[in-house]
Amino acid sequence: MKIEQIYTGCLAQGAYYIESKGEAAIIDPLREVEPYVEKAKRNDAAIKYVFETHFHADFVSGHKDLAEKTGASIVFGPTEAKLGFDAIIAEDEQEFKIGDVTIKVLHTPGHTMESSCYLLSDETGTPKAIFTGDTLFIGDVGRPDLAQKVSEDLTQEKQAGHLYDSLRNKILPLPDDLVVYPAHGAGSACGKNMSKETSDTLGNQKKTNYALQEMTKEEFIKKLIEGLTPPPAYFPQNVKMNIQGYDSIDEVLERGVKALSPVEFEAVANDTGAVLLDTRSPQVFAQGFIPNAVNIGIDGSFAVWVGTMIPDVKQKILVIAEEGREEEVITRLARVGYDFALGYLKGGFEAWKAAGNEVDTITSLPPEEVAKVTTDNPNAVILDVRKQSEYDSEHVKGAEHAPLDYINEHMGQVDKDKTYFVHCAGGYRSMIFASTMRARGYDNLVDISGGFKAIKESEEFDLTDFVCPTTKL
Repeated sequence: MKIEQIYTGCLAQGAYYIESKGEAAIIDPLREVEPYVEKAKRNDAAIKYVFETHFHADFVSGHKDLAEKTGASIVFGPTEAKLGFDAIIAEDEQEFKIGDVTIKVLHTPGHTMESSCYLLSDETGTPKAIFTGDTLFIGDVGRPDLAQKVSEDLTQEKQAGHLYDSLRNKILPLPDDLVVYPAHGAGSACGKNMSKETSDTLGNQKKTNYALQEMTKEEFIKKLIEGLTPPPAYFPQNVKMNIQGYDSIDEVLERGVKALSPVEFEAVANDTGAVLLDTRSPQVFAQGFIPNAVNIGIDGSFAVWVGTMIPDVKQKILVIAEEGREEEVITRLARVGYDFALGYLKGGFEAWKAAGNEVDTITSLPPEEVAKVTTDNPNAVILDVRKQSEYDSEHVKGAEHAPLDYINEHMGQVDKDKTYFVHCAGGYRSMIFASTMRARGYDNLVDISGGFKAIKESEEFDLTDFVCPTTKL
């Protein structure tokens, strides 16, 4: 028996490859399925099943493409949803054979109503591992507000109550030496307290995971929903795609990996109203970019911020990327359902510049220079775009707060006539904020390079410049 976790850091997502006696199963596959197909071929194995723990909200799963390419059967736990493709809707405790091993469905509603875990037993019938999806993470459990339809009949409180029952009736009675393999780790928006570890024994989780400790259902519900922030706008759209189906990844790549000359790029942009998405690093972008382009760097939390900043997955997109990384960008867009990239700028920004086209820049200053400028300019404002929890923990004294994930709600507080010095934690999010506002006509935003980390390390700022509030400002 072989178990392999295939972890994708940018999504904080774990897919799984299970193999026994020439048969294989994939659990929660990514959108691009060729790696699974090739792995099975190398091992002279046939992919028999594709198991889905639930209808994912944070990424588009590869179940449909993988089934079409391999002939494997798609398996979901109990659900009343009408799927747009053939699949086995399993019953609770139904078993599936993979070579000599057995996979049992454990219906565990709570994160969503169809959520299920998969219990893996070896050839002797001994339980060895459990694939928990978003029901149980390492250090956390799934948030209860991502169900297909939260209504008066299915509130997040009721969902949390279902999860309490699932954990105590289905998970806690299992053996301590069972290995827990979740669908996500730290960085995912599907929970709020996930560990950086991507697997653990169930016994250790029983000791350390707050959600598995002794408490009443009412206490559990309160703990689970406390501090939840609204999920990204693209989540329900990904759920819909995972239920109804989607274009083949091959079609998406063929459409998106299309090299456009600067003339063609500009023409397509003018004809379609596509978003100009520049995926270069923030500091490289700041030195020169196509006017109205938005920067979301490929080397950061790319998928999450694309999903946050571009709320409609059907939005047409034109890509400006480092040469050689264009297909990577298109693939990572498709992972979260952004299937309508129309091409990329051949030769990247340098080709645009060489063609004599207009370019724009964003000023980025180190904290030392910012301190001098703000001291001499009473109208200058430091603008913190980190999350509420980060700002509440510690921030520059007198800084205004406009979290990036709620940029539209905070646009009104930005005065076009004032100069704002924008920072996040390290410089990634601040450039997303500055470039987005620049595209909307806000020209007086200056990026603080290195973010809050660099500010704290700067000799121009001392401890009196910081405040740790006990109440929200």
